[in-house]
Amino acid sequence: MCLIACAYRCHPDYPLILAGNRDEFHGRPTADAAPWRDAPEVVGGRDLEAGGSWLALSGRGRLAAVTNVRRMAQPLPGAPSRGALVADFVRGEARAADAAVALLDRAPAYAGFNLLLWDGDTLEYVSNRPTPRHTTLPPGVYGLSNDALDTPWPKLLRLRAAMQAVADGARHIDTLFIALADPRPAADAEMPNTGVGAPMERLLSSPFIRDARYGTRASTVVTVPAHGAARLVERRFGPEGRPLGESTLEAPQ
Repeated sequence: MCLIACAYRCHPDYPLILAGNRDEFHGRPTADAAPWRDAPEVVGGRDLEAGGSWLALSGRGRLAAVTNVRRMAQPLPGAPSRGALVADFVRGEARAADAAVALLDRAPAYAGFNLLLWDGDTLEYVSNRPTPRHTTLPPGVYGLSNDALDTPWPKLLRLRAAMQAVADGARHIDTLFIALADPRPAADAEMPNTGVGAPMERLLSSPFIRDARYGTRASTVVTVPAHGAARLVERRFGPEGRPLGESTLEAPQ
């Protein structure tokens, strides 16, 4: 994914609410969110090129989501798939904190990533940039894009504010899709400098990216209630933001 906001133990009905956009090249083969054939208790999208996922949850109360770190760096030939971090966790049994600690030793082998792990009890943040580290997050509202947790990029601030309003009860959860669909770029003075050049920084600065080759492929909202099944709603898009469909799924219990 490229943009995430979550409310962790802030809402009276939902211990975890997560909203995010996956931005990717439109030509990269992808499977829509669905139960996984090789793990029917898991629901989420699949990257058919590398075999992993950007966001998935299981009926056993597990969720994982990953973003890339955009800062320009030397490529890592043969680096393992960052999407496999999501798939491995939701199919596994380790506690989130234990999985986070176990990942630190091998984290340098991956290209830059940010990872959120939820085991139904705790929420862990793991990153390997600038150095491998993990944090057990206290209750709160968080934002994550292609830099460290809560780095104040304009699009992150917009989505996090919308999530805060939901957590406070001022907005309905479904309005998160409005924030995810925001196509407005950041002002030039507020854009980050991640080394991709000003035109690309401008394109990537909006929460929702419209382009013929690269853009927002999926907008997703996940709600994990205190009792009952977690729910995932995915809206899919093609080149230039063309709507392709919507799925509503519950994690099997």
